[in-house]
Amino acid sequence: MIARQARLLRTLSHPGRLAIVAALGRGEACVCHLAAALGRSQPYVSQQLAILRAAGLLTARRQGTFTYYALRDFSVLGVVDLAGRLAGGPSFTRARRAPVRGCDCPACRVATGEERHAQ
Repeated sequence: MIARQARLLRTLSHPGRLAIVAALGRGEACVCHLAAALGRSQPYVSQQLAILRAAGLLTARRQGTFTYYALRDFSVLGVVDLAGRLAGGPSFTRARRAPVRGCDCPACRVATGEERHAQ
């Protein structure tokens, strides 16, 4: 049991993965949304998502050409919150997912007014 806990904490100890978990605490998101929100490349985000999925922390669902990721269990946010407080930061708040400019997912395009028109 201790070894599994240590593996989980090692998975969460990476800054990029921790940021992804915190972002998914606001709701499911696609790779392009997470990349735009975190200011990272899509390959980088995809690699971190694969590690989080392998650890059993995420679920994924396909909708058209997009894959949306979500936390399997929101109790992981308690770990994120505790780590933030222990590091002297603010408590994690679960705000709603906001649209991000530069994200190509349908929800962000409509919400930011970047919806593409068929020609």
